[in-house]
This record gives sequence, structure tokens and C-alpha cells, in this order.
Amino acid sequence: MNLKQEIYLLPTSIIDSHHKRIVEYAKSLIRHVAEDPIEKAVKLYYAVRDDIWYDPYYPFYLPEHYCASNVLKSKRGFCVSKASLLCALGRSCGIHSRVGFATVRNHLATPKLLEYIGSDLFVYHGFTEFFLEGKWVKVTPTFNKELCQKHNVEPLEFNGREDSIFHAFNMEKKQFMEYLEFHGTYSDVPIDTILSAWKTAYGKDRVMQWIADLERIG
Repeated sequence: MNLKQEIYLLPTSIIDSHHKRIVEYAKSLIRHVAEDPIEKAVKLYYAVRDDIWYDPYYPFYLPEHYCASNVLKSKRGFCVSKASLLCALGRSCGIHSRVGFATVRNHLATPKLLEYIGSDLFVYHGFTEFFLEGKWVKVTPTFNKELCQKHNVEPLEFNGREDSIFHAFNMEKKQFMEYLEFHGTYSDVPIDTILSAWKTAYGKDRVMQWIADLERIG
């Protein structure tokens, strides 16, 4: 790990790993864990996976919507907001952490979500990467255990040593998630890049309608 990569330990206004709420929550999670970074990372992962409810309709267009301390306070979020929180918790515990993005095709998306998005493509799906035992490891805290059980999908496990990314098939051997493209990793959540990609993929009018709907309901 060189000096340039120390950026992955630093807080930002979005990945606010220094926030009191983040620091206290992280401490509560690892208080009975040894100093092993892998044990800490695994503990953090399961907390974000299951304590933060997956909500694909969570606000997405302002920096505060991705702010880790706000996500923790709301106890809900979609893939990018949950990845931001996990990244912040990792940094709070001294683990080099960053966010990464990919485009995936969800072959089992609900009709409601397909109608809302207008596609089965999830562009700039977010995940977290931890630097553990000399390498970057992908970890995906998106779907909480209860949601997986509801949709007959095996919850993602994480051992701190191997990538934990979406399953290609569900428990009925039906095609589930298909990774189409990876978009790189970032030290902070690239909101403008994400919104631009969504406008290109889903149409500017649709994205602006999502924002208008969220503004209307408060």
C-alpha cells in the first residue's frame, strides 16, 4: 500500500467515516472482535447487509442521499448508498476501503421495479472493496437476508478473502444476476457520473421524473 492509496482511509463529505454516528456504530460492531482486519471487515459486512434495508426507491440525486451517516440513520438504502456506508465503516476501522461500480442485468427483477426503471439493466450498481491481506476484495452488501429469502435467492456470504458478488443463479437454478461491465473504483461516490450514466441508459425524462416524484413526497 503506497502513499497514494492512503486516500482510501480518509473521510469525505459523503463517505464520512469520521462522523460520530459512524464511529460509534463501527465500535459497537467490532467491540468483541480481535484486531484481525478480516474479522472486522466480515462483521461490518453482515451488519450493513442485514441492518440496512434494501430500498431501490431511496433518494439518489443529492450528495446527502449517499452520505454514510445519513444512510445509517435512515436504516435503508439501495446498492450505492449501502456501499458508501460499508466503505465509511471500513475506513473508520482502519481498513482501506473504496467504492466500485458495474452494470448488471437482473433477470429476476420484480415487474414493479422493471416498470419503474424501464429496463432490467442496473447501471452503476455499487459495491465496496476492502484491501485485505495484500489485495482488494469485492463485497456486495446490497440485499438483506430477509429480502433474499423472499425472492428465493441465497444471501451473499463474505469471508474477507474472496470476492462476494451477486449470484449468477437463484436457488431454483434460474438466471439471476449477470455482470456486463465494470466501471472502475473510486475513493468517493461519483454522483455526477452516476446520474449522467443513468440519464443515458434510462432517458433524461425518466430520471427527472424520479426526482420530481421524490420531491413531491418529501
